[in-house]
Amino acid sequence: MGSQEVSIRLYTATLLLLLAFAPSAALARLQIAATSADLASLARSVGGEWVEAASLAPPARDAETFEPGPKELKRLAQAQLLVRVGLGYDPWLDRALAQSANADIQRGAAGYVDASTGIALLEITATVLGPATGHAHGAGNPHYWLDPLNAEIITASILEGLTRVDPGHAAQYARNRSRFLGDLRRRLAAWEQRLAPYRGAAVITYHGTWPYFARRFRLNIVGFIEPRPGVPPSPSHLAALLRTAHEQRVAMILRGPSEPVDAPEMLAARTGARIVLLAPAVGSLPQAPDYLSLFEYDVDMLRQALGGGS
Repeated sequence: MGSQEVSIRLYTATLLLLLAFAPSAALARLQIAATSADLASLARSVGGEWVEAASLAPPARDAETFEPGPKELKRLAQAQLLVRVGLGYDPWLDRALAQSANADIQRGAAGYVDASTGIALLEITATVLGPATGHAHGAGNPHYWLDPLNAEIITASILEGLTRVDPGHAAQYARNRSRFLGDLRRRLAAWEQRLAPYRGAAVITYHGTWPYFARRFRLNIVGFIEPRPGVPPSPSHLAALLRTAHEQRVAMILRGPSEPVDAPEMLAARTGARIVLLAPAVGSLPQAPDYLSLFEYDVDMLRQALGGGS
């Protein structure tokens, strides 16, 4: 046997030995469970290569009414960090947490993060509704991720949680967050510039999804098709909304992909307003696979609808 063949065999044996004892890259990653695809996307932006983040609620499903199954319970049982929307948006989580028996992510534990902490909330006077009368928005409107500037607060909470459970990578997590926020701020300036000519435009939305987005980009929401979250509109409510649309010269009716089309189409036909299909969450439309692309898509759709071209 020649020296070259011996070297090759020795190299191969050494490599196989290293692979046998090396931990799997996937297993080595810190496991994050989030209650929405938006929070999972932001967790990946902070955690980078050191984490594996997944949403408990599928992107195409309404996370407010989602019911977790065995797959989600298993994910919770294996998670080292939990990031939730809070504010009554994910009430199903509390029972699932108890069933998971994972002490590391229970309320008050090091691996528990409520991303709503520190957010300046809108609609803080919401009332609790029973199943037959819709669903409440808890202590405030829970769609706070739709103000892109709130990502600064959300990622700060995620960074704190990651640092608690994985202090060895704290510096990398902080650098990832700083890099992400730099990109976000540059894009936000461009988004605000694109929509600046349309500040004050009157819009109607189906669900109470868009107040944070509207506040950031200076849109004027003059009415909701749902009189309360989860409650279908009555004929009298639609009649009043039609009068409002005429009086306020409503330019657009905003709806998400899972919301009914009948009422928006009726209002659009009678007012001339344009129906604009927006992505309310990461993954809810193919054009919004992550947090930043969500706003790229929504801003461009609004600009086109308001006459600004593509």
